Amino acid sequence: MALYLLSDNQKSEHPSIISMSKKEQEEILENSENEVFEQDQKTNNEAESAETSNEGKDEKDLRIEELENELSVARDSMLRKAAELENVRKRVQKERFQLREQVKAEAMQDFLPLNDDLLRTLDASKDSAVDENFLAGIEMVSNKFDEILSKHGIERIDKIGVPFDVNLHDALLRQPAPDDKTPSDTVIQVLERGYRMGEKVIKHAKVIVSQ
Repeated sequence: MALYLLSDNQKSEHPSIISMSKKEQEEILENSENEVFEQDQKTNNEAESAETSNEGKDEKDLRIEELENELSVARDSMLRKAAELENVRKRVQKERFQLREQVKAEAMQDFLPLNDDLLRTLDASKDSAVDENFLAGIEMVSNKFDEILSKHGIERIDKIGVPFDVNLHDALLRQPAPDDKTPSDTVIQVLERGYRMGEKVIKHAKVIVSQ
């Protein structure tokens, strides 16, 4: 065992030590050294524990950040898929509506010639001696046709005095204007009525336009 001699300061601070034997002094010094070692060991352990705790916190923060990034990516992906689904739904609705309108227009086309015949009969009857009851029956049927066409959003194209529109009219003839006030390319007579449903033209009107 190592023997440590007391310094003068230690002797002055601890006068009682002087009267002790060397063995007792050695025991006291050894105990002091053990206490210092234990204190140093405790300090080192606390430092290591604090460092380990900080490392644990750093790992936890990194894991939280990773989870937040994964959540953000998943949220963005979900929003994109929801937007795509909404676009698909709107497109399907639009296509379904267009298909329904097309089928309805094709079905109505079969009845339009009959309606034209009824209207021509009424026009011809104005200057003829026709039984009033018969004429009333024709008018009733024609009115029913008008109600059906209006119910399905179908409008006639039969106005005169309007500018010729290639999207609405088929020009069969060109004639001189009836007066000087009528500009060129004006519909002056409708030979056969046209029909449209909304913006879709089912049948172009056959007309005569001014020169």
